[in-house]
Amino acid sequence: MPRTDGTPILSVEGLSAWYGEAQVLREVSLQVGEGEIVTLVGRNGAGKTTLLRCLMGLQERWSGSVGFLGADITRLPAHRRARQGLGYVPDDRGVYSTLTVEENLTLPPAVGPAPWPLARVYETFPRLRERRSFPGTKLSGGEQQMLALARVLRMGARLLLCDEPTEGLSPLIVQQIGDILREVRRQGGTVLLIEQNVHFASTVADRHYLLAEGRVVESLGNDEMRARRHELLEYLGI
Repeated sequence: MPRTDGTPILSVEGLSAWYGEAQVLREVSLQVGEGEIVTLVGRNGAGKTTLLRCLMGLQERWSGSVGFLGADITRLPAHRRARQGLGYVPDDRGVYSTLTVEENLTLPPAVGPAPWPLARVYETFPRLRERRSFPGTKLSGGEQQMLALARVLRMGARLLLCDEPTEGLSPLIVQQIGDILREVRRQGGTVLLIEQNVHFASTVADRHYLLAEGRVVESLGNDEMRARRHELLEYLGI
């Protein structure tokens, strides 16, 4: 159920990150409210994927603080964050190619606080029900993305961290991914996603953070996002 005390589900303060001596993120602060879909928008190399890796506890060198569901998870390793309800969908989707769809869904344990039963997964992702006996190698890119999202939900994630879920997909499949993300929100989930498709971002998300050179430089609502669409497309080089 959504929180009623106004506390954000995710709170990030002063987050910085490095690869070796190269600083990638610089004092990033942001918040995500429960039941929101929020996007991270920025050029390649702006630090978006690194930010998600920091939130999931996968980045080796970083500083700052991360709060989730009102608790400080800054020092928790990745598996403990997963148990708290954080779920990560990487840009490579992580589908096991030799396993069937159903094996991909059921092999990872349900570790989070709100795991979806398989029946609920198939109700939300009817295409996966149709493909449940297909191996990962036989799935289209859109079907693989659906499987990656569904697997994290079945594991019990309260907050999905999604890296470019529409990259390389046809407009029809992009629309289906948007419908799925809105359905996840309707069912009480929260999503923080990296998204280069400005039009898609403005139709699916509630708010947007613009990253540049490792910093959050603006926070935009949908009206401003749409009004500045051409400016943002030029900025992103799209």
